[in-house]
Amino acid sequence: MRLPTLDAFQEAAALVHETLDPTPQIAWPLLAERTGAQVWVKHENHTPIGAFKVRGGLVFMDDLRRHGALPGVIAATRGNHGQSIAFSAARLGLASTLVVPEGNAAGKNAAMAAFGGELVIHGADFEDAFERAEALAAERGLAMVPSFDERLIRGVGTYALELFTAVPDLDAVYVPVGLGSGICGLMGVRDALGLKTEIVGVVAEGANCYALSFEARRPVSTNRSETVVGDGIATRVPSPVALDLILAGCARIVSVSDDEMLDAIAAFHADTHNLAEGAGASPLAALMQERAAMAGKKVGLILSGGNVDPGVYARALARLDAGPATQAAAE
Repeated sequence: MRLPTLDAFQEAAALVHETLDPTPQIAWPLLAERTGAQVWVKHENHTPIGAFKVRGGLVFMDDLRRHGALPGVIAATRGNHGQSIAFSAARLGLASTLVVPEGNAAGKNAAMAAFGGELVIHGADFEDAFERAEALAAERGLAMVPSFDERLIRGVGTYALELFTAVPDLDAVYVPVGLGSGICGLMGVRDALGLKTEIVGVVAEGANCYALSFEARRPVSTNRSETVVGDGIATRVPSPVALDLILAGCARIVSVSDDEMLDAIAAFHADTHNLAEGAGASPLAALMQERAAMAGKKVGLILSGGNVDPGVYARALARLDAGPATQAAAE
C-alpha cells in the first residue's frame, strides 16, 4: 500500500469538515515546564465522539455510499472505532453492528449504543471480537469495516493536515499505535508536505506487538494484550501492511506502562484540564519517559481520545494527589 497523496488528504479534509470543525492544537506552558520541551497538543478529544476515529468513519462511509446501498455495516472495536462507525453510519441511514470483547469499557459501550449501534459482546480481546465480526458479516451480508484501511488513513490523516498546517516546524510528534491508521495518516501528511518531523509511535508495554515488530523488522504477534489503562491500543497482532509503512517512516516506537499512562492522564488534567483516555495520554507518557533526550525541542502530542473509564480516571487523579504525576514539574 502507498500512503495517500496530499490531494487525497485535502479532499478527505473537505468531506470531514462538512461534519466537524478542525480541532485545536494548543501549546500548553505547564506541559512545557513538566517535560522541558515546547509541547503542542492536538486535541482529538474535542470531536463529536471524543476521539480522532470519527474522521476515518466519515470518509469510509462516504466511500460505501458512492458504491451503492448496503443492508448495514459491522466492525470489531474497543470503543472509539465503533463510535466512529455508529456515528457515521447513522448519518447515512445505515444500521451498524459493533462487536466488542467481554469487559469492554462500559462508557464506550454506552456511547456506541447511543449513536445507534447494535452491540455484540464476544471473546477475551480485540482479536477474538474481530473473528466474530468477520463471521457475522458473512452470515448477515454486512459490510465489514476494518480497523486499518486506506480510506481510514485518508480520513484520520486530516488531523495531521490541520496540525502540520498550523505548526509546520515540529521536531517530533508522538502518536498512539493501535492497528496503525493514525500513525500512517500522520506519516503520510508529513511526507506529502515534505516535512522532516520525526514520528514516534507509542504502544502499551502489555500490548507491545508493534514495538517487537519494529525491532525485529517483521510482524511479531503476541499471545497477550495486558493493559487496562491503554485499552484503545490493546493489540496483539500487527497489520503487516501497516508495519511496512511504519518501518519506512517512523523514527522509533516507545513502550509505556499502565502506571506511566495513569501519570500522563493526571498530568493532562493538572496542566490542561482536559480528559485523556489511556491511549490518548500515551504520547505524553512517552515524552515524559524521553524527557532528557527531547529537552528544548518542539514536540507534538496526539491526544487521540478522551473517552476514559471513570475508574481509570479516579486511579489517575489519586496518583496526582499522591504526587508522582507532578514530580517532573517540581524538579
